[in-house]
Amino acid sequence: MKKLIKPVHPGKILLKEFLEPMGINQNKLAKNINVPMEHIEKIIKGKCTVTEDIASQLGLFFGMSASFWLGLQKDYELDTA
Repeated sequence: MKKLIKPVHPGKILLKEFLEPMGINQNKLAKNINVPMEHIEKIIKGKCTVTEDIASQLGLFFGMSASFWLGLQKDYELDTA
């Protein structure tokens, strides 16, 4: 029997693969991308999606494409559908 991997929300990737390794707290990220801290917190907790606007802001902040973040969101949505 195959073990299925539980879908990973983009917020968890944001926290575990970006913020923690880079030593950036949620408040600093929120201020730098001009988003309310509560919104970043909801994304990290998996209670909010990564929208096109947030993806663009994260892309600019981390020096990468917005498509990366949108792709993570779409993958999560497909895996949980």
